[in-house]
Amino acid sequence: MRKYFISVLITTLILFASTKDRFIDSAKEQIGVTVTYNPEYVKLKFPMGDIDKSKGVCTDVIVRALRGVGVDLQQRIYNDKKAHPKRYRGLYNNIKPDPNIDHRRVKNIVAYLSARGYRVKDKFLPGDIVVWKLPGSNLDHIGICSKKLNKNGEPYIIHNVGYGVKEEDVLREYHIVDHFRIFK
Repeated sequence: MRKYFISVLITTLILFASTKDRFIDSAKEQIGVTVTYNPEYVKLKFPMGDIDKSKGVCTDVIVRALRGVGVDLQQRIYNDKKAHPKRYRGLYNNIKPDPNIDHRRVKNIVAYLSARGYRVKDKFLPGDIVVWKLPGSNLDHIGICSKKLNKNGEPYIIHNVGYGVKEEDVLREYHIVDHFRIFK
């Protein structure tokens, strides 16, 4: 009886947790699981394809966190690129949609989120998605604002910048180029 009660309680708590909280929690669950940075091109199943969870890139943090709330960015970007190719033209070398890589590229995620009106220009809040240019390069980077706040009240970032998924106080460490809020 006790196990049943605990199971019902956990299920109830999960149901009442906000989508934004589940999104952030899905990102945090990758810490210690995705332990390497690996940008290899891999043939994926479609939809819901993924590389081995022990490896990934910054975009995989976003893709996996969204899957934790029932959103398959792989399928959504593939379908959007197919329906609106001009939106993605010139971002990368591939012209036709590629379900193996398109959702794993920062500029494609930016194009998709922008088209949906998720761009914001205000305070950074937990659950927000931030895009940067990394210092000393022209490389794009993307991460998720955590519920954990620094001494200035700004969120830590859940991201993979080269050594696995981490939660770090790096919001202002890189040049911020974009900011999105999917969940209110």
